[in-house]
Amino acid sequence: VQLQASGGGLVQAGGSLRLACAASGGTFSRYLMGWFRQAPGKEREFVAAIRWSSGGYYANSVKDRFTISRDNAKNTVSLQMNSLKPEDTAVYYCAAAFTAKYTDDRSDYDLWGQGTLVTVSS
Repeated sequence: VQLQASGGGLVQAGGSLRLACAASGGTFSRYLMGWFRQAPGKEREFVAAIRWSSGGYYANSVKDRFTISRDNAKNTVSLQMNSLKPEDTAVYYCAAAFTAKYTDDRSDYDLWGQGTLVTVSS
């Protein structure tokens, strides 16, 4: 499976963006799909994850602002980001883990997309 992320850009604080990740070349529905982000000078951190048919699992920092969803028929996973803050500025990566359990540990994820930059201005 290959992952291609898109949808990043520049937005003012309080605004919204929707990221998308398209998967190709494999059985998408088997994977736990996640989003991570990496701000300049910081380690890559977990944002959200979603299993095949369950609700999302979120980092506390984005809970109630971000919503992860997936369309298994279209092999896509999305991240709707609302009420964005300057501290949300980062490169966002989609990732896939061949596991049925939720995990926020980036070492559990087997595949990574190339990243898309989100910049939130104050």
